[in-house]
Amino acid sequence: MSVLDLARPEILALQAYSSARREAAQAAVMLNANEAPWPPSGNLPETRALSLNRYPEPQPQALIERLAELYGVGSSHVLVTRGSDEAIDLLLRAFCRPGVDAIALSPPTFGMYAVCAAVQGAERIEVALDAQFGLDVQALCESLPASVKLVFLCSPNNPTGACVPLVDIERIAYALRGRALVIVDEAYIEFADLPSASGLIAHHTNLGVLRTLSKAWALAGARIGCLLAGTEIIALLRKILAPYPLSTPSVAAALAALTAAGMSLTRQRIALTIAERERMAIALKRLPAVLDVLPSRANFLCVQFEDASRAYRTLLSGGVVVRDVSRQPALGGCLRLSIGTREEDSRLLELLIRGEAAA
Repeated sequence: MSVLDLARPEILALQAYSSARREAAQAAVMLNANEAPWPPSGNLPETRALSLNRYPEPQPQALIERLAELYGVGSSHVLVTRGSDEAIDLLLRAFCRPGVDAIALSPPTFGMYAVCAAVQGAERIEVALDAQFGLDVQALCESLPASVKLVFLCSPNNPTGACVPLVDIERIAYALRGRALVIVDEAYIEFADLPSASGLIAHHTNLGVLRTLSKAWALAGARIGCLLAGTEIIALLRKILAPYPLSTPSVAAALAALTAAGMSLTRQRIALTIAERERMAIALKRLPAVLDVLPSRANFLCVQFEDASRAYRTLLSGGVVVRDVSRQPALGGCLRLSIGTREEDSRLLELLIRGEAAA
């Protein structure tokens, strides 16, 4: 059975839009895309070399090759998207028929899986995390209905920070072969110092891995993410991908970050973030208003407060905004605190201590 047997028949039969840039990317005179023949007005000297009057490559080969090298896969296994959010949406559109198919997820987890499912009209099957916020592997392997076409695993999980062991990912992929795709979201894995699930793709055609340059690589504003998967899945999603999804400046920023110098700096910053995460976890646990700090392998901490609303207001009044996740399942009283610079984090601690003194 091919993994494409799980896809929507109408997507398989779809004739993809052929963009002008695909027709002759290296032509000397390009008169096929109704572009302006001159640079934009007010074009700065540093951007003239980017040829912003021309449409970009739909899938920039130089960027694909760098990402493939970075993530340890072949270039034909990489689809570059506008952040990993776009890849999630593409997967839903390709594999879930509205009103018929479903996705499985384990809340509390990243909210975009549910949002994309709702937009597509796909049902959500929820398999809750256990009391320690670990994955219920047996339930995912044995109790999902046949309607489930996509299973999303977030590792490290947002917002709890816990990882899914590779042995569990492989067990789930094996149990669901021929039934569903298993998509592992590794947006924060650089902060976990653990091997990626991308090494399993060669052995499991129903496995995909989401990666992004938004977090560890400090390129959230560039919107560069990717899906790593088997060549059949990549080719299918390219059929429904927007003709020109990636802006030329964003691609240039990504390539600059992925140079040897850029990668060296990123590794240093990841180490600093991990050290700061551990410092903050220790400091927060000492505060009387903090009930718990969940173990995290990401660049954030999920913290349970005695009064989360009060803590949130205290921080906001001092100019520090954090994420209120208290309405998510099993996270009552919790705020998610991103790890910033040492100065920013110290400011957060100072405000919490001052708030306790004023209580």
